[in-house]
Amino acid sequence: MNDFIEPPYEAVDAVISKKWELPLIWLLPLCALLISGWLIYKTLSEKGPEITIIFPSADGLEIDKTKIEYLDVEIGKVSNIVINKNLKTIEVTAQMHKDTSDFLTNNTQFWVVRPQIGLSGISGLNTLMSGAYIAIKPEQGKPEHHFTGLTKIPVLEANAEGKAFILETTNIGSMGPGTPISFHGISVGKVLHYELAKNADNIKLNVFINSPYDQFIRTNTRFWIDSGIDLSAGANGFKLRTGPLSSLFAGGIAFRTSIDDKATDIAPEHTPFQLFDDYDQSTQVIYHRTVKVVMYFKESVRGLTIGAPVLLLGIPVGKVTGITLEVNAQTMEIQIPVLVEIEPERIKILNKQVNLTNKDNMGHLVAKGLRAQLQTGSLMTGQLFIALDIFPQSKIVTHSNDTGYLEFPTTPNSMNQIVNSAQAIMDKVSKLPLETMTTEINNTLKSLQGTSKAATKTLVTADGAIETLDKTMSSAQKVLTTLEPGSTTQYELNQLLQELTQTASSVKQLSDYLEEHPESLIHGKKEK
Repeated sequence: MNDFIEPPYEAVDAVISKKWELPLIWLLPLCALLISGWLIYKTLSEKGPEITIIFPSADGLEIDKTKIEYLDVEIGKVSNIVINKNLKTIEVTAQMHKDTSDFLTNNTQFWVVRPQIGLSGISGLNTLMSGAYIAIKPEQGKPEHHFTGLTKIPVLEANAEGKAFILETTNIGSMGPGTPISFHGISVGKVLHYELAKNADNIKLNVFINSPYDQFIRTNTRFWIDSGIDLSAGANGFKLRTGPLSSLFAGGIAFRTSIDDKATDIAPEHTPFQLFDDYDQSTQVIYHRTVKVVMYFKESVRGLTIGAPVLLLGIPVGKVTGITLEVNAQTMEIQIPVLVEIEPERIKILNKQVNLTNKDNMGHLVAKGLRAQLQTGSLMTGQLFIALDIFPQSKIVTHSNDTGYLEFPTTPNSMNQIVNSAQAIMDKVSKLPLETMTTEINNTLKSLQGTSKAATKTLVTADGAIETLDKTMSSAQKVLTTLEPGSTTQYELNQLLQELTQTASSVKQLSDYLEEHPESLIHGKKEK
C-alpha cells in the first residue's frame, strides 16, 4: 500500500496579457516614413522665399532652367511663367535659396541679362552659351516679394565703390544713362540717370565716380560736355580740341581739378555741380560781382553774339549778355542796344579811394575818353567783339535809355567810317552823267587821232628838213675847204654852220617830243 498522498491542487484563473507588440515586418515602412519626413523637413527648412517678377516679355526665360544670379552665384531659379491678366506683361515666379530674405526689399532690382551691343560697349556675351539669366541688385529697404523687372541693364554695378554727384545743365544733348565720364582721358565714371528739375528750368544728371577717382572731385571741380571733337569759331579764330574716341560716338563728360584745390576740399557725396557746354566755358572764372551797362550802336552788329568778349586794351573784362533792336516811331531812327556785363574784379585798382564806387571810377574813365567800339576779332570767322579804348576827341552821345542800366558811350569803328566814305564817293560817281562824258571822251579821242596823224606828217617833214640841213652842212664843209684860211668868207660860213647845227638839234628835240607827246599840239606843253 502506497502511503504517499498527492496534495490537492488549487484552481487559478488564467490572466491574458493585452500588450501589443509590433512585428518586425513593420520596421521597414516606419523607417521609410521617418526618412521621408526628415527629408521633407530638411527641404522645407532650406527652402527660401518665393517671389514674383513682372517683365515685359519672357524672351530667353525657361521654367526650371533660368537662374537668378548675384555676383555669378546662383541664388534662385525660375519655377513658373504665366501671362498677366492685362495681357501686356508676364509674371515670373522664382524660388529663392535659403538666407536670401535680406536681399528682397522694396529697393531691390531685377533684370534679364542677354547679349547686347551698343555705343557704350558689348555686354552679356557669356549668355551666348549658357542662356539668359536674371540678375539681382539688392538694396536696403522694407521686405518685399513682388517686383517689377527693369527693361534695361542698370549702369552701376552691384559692388561698385565710389560716390554719386549731381550735374545741372539746360541741355543734355545725346547724353543719357551709361554716358562715360573721363578724367585726363581715363574713364572714371558714368551717368546713372537724369530727371527734370521741379521748376523745369534745368536738368539734373545723377552721376557716379568710381573709387579712387572720387577723391579728385573737389569743391571747385569743373565739369563740361566732351563731344570727342570740339571745333569752335569765335573772335580769336578757330579752336579744335579732341577727347576720347568713345565720346565721339556716344558723347561724354569730362572734369578737371585745379592745382590750387587742396585735398581737404574733397566734395561730399551728392554735391551739385554746373555742367558747362564746352571746355572753354569751364575755364572761365566765375565772378559773382558784376556791373551791367548798355551800349548803343548804330552800325551793323552782324558777327556779334551772346558771350562775345569785352576787352579793355586787349584784356577781357566782361562779356555780351543781350542784343536787341529798337526803332523810334517818330524819327524812324534805328539803334541797337547791347547789354554788357562788366566784371570789375578783373581790374586791379591802385591807390584805391574809399569814397569812390565802381560807377564813379567808370565815370572818370569815360570823361578821359574811354569808349566802346565794335572790332573784328577774326577775318576768317567774321566774329566781332567790343573793344574799350581811349578816344580823347570822341564826343559823348546819349540815347533815350529805358533799360534801367547805366549807358556806356560808344564810337563808330574807323573801318566803318572808311567804308562809309568810300560808299559816299561811289554814290557821287554814280550820279555823274557818265553817258555824256563817254560821248565827249570818244569825240576827244577822234580829235587826238587826227592830231596824231598831223603830228606824224609834221615829223616826216621835220625829218626831211633835217636831211636837207645835213646835206647843206656837208656842202658848206666842202666850200670851206676851198676858201682861204682866215678870210672873211670863211668866218661867216663857220657862223652859219653853227647856227644850222643848233637848228637841226632843236628840230630833232621837237620831233622826239612830239613823237612821245602828240597831245601837246592841242593842250600845249605841260609845266613841270
